[in-house]
Amino acid sequence: MQDSGKRKCGKDYITDLLLERIGSKDAVIIKISSPIKSHWAEEKGLDLKQLMSADEYKERYRQEMILWSEAIRDKDPGCFCRKAVVMYKAQEKPVWIVSDIRRQTDIAWFTQEYGETVRTIRVAAEEDVRVKRGYVFTSGIDDKASECDLDKVGNWHWMINNNGSAEELEKLLDPLIEDIRSALAE
Repeated sequence: MQDSGKRKCGKDYITDLLLERIGSKDAVIIKISSPIKSHWAEEKGLDLKQLMSADEYKERYRQEMILWSEAIRDKDPGCFCRKAVVMYKAQEKPVWIVSDIRRQTDIAWFTQEYGETVRTIRVAAEEDVRVKRGYVFTSGIDDKASECDLDKVGNWHWMINNNGSAEELEKLLDPLIEDIRSALAE
């Protein structure tokens, strides 16, 4: 299961809800950004825990990390996908929730490797909602492939519009959870 969306749309919140509802016995959250941030923290002597958070610390380094990781992806589009699968020991679980798909090449890699078992989810939120969550447009970040490449994708398995209350979101997730449970039962 792959989760995609713009900054501050609620991807991490939704992936946490999915893991909670599916259960950690059957599912794991994979963050493709983890091997990127891990390398960056080690290379630059930074705090990995803070780089993994949603706070301002990460934002200071985001643009440099994007540029570096794009150069790696140009040579090997699946590099960080493979590393993240290993890092999170994903092979031990039947359900993988990839919380930060950012590029069409990420979707292509998972689809080529795992075929019909892949489900894609687009998480969206209106800009005014994202602004209330702390989003501020940043040139060089919000107009780059890391934020825009998936805008061209139209064939998502699931679309989650995260503009409402927690109760509304829970109802939107019900059919998705049922899809996952039925796949696990097969």
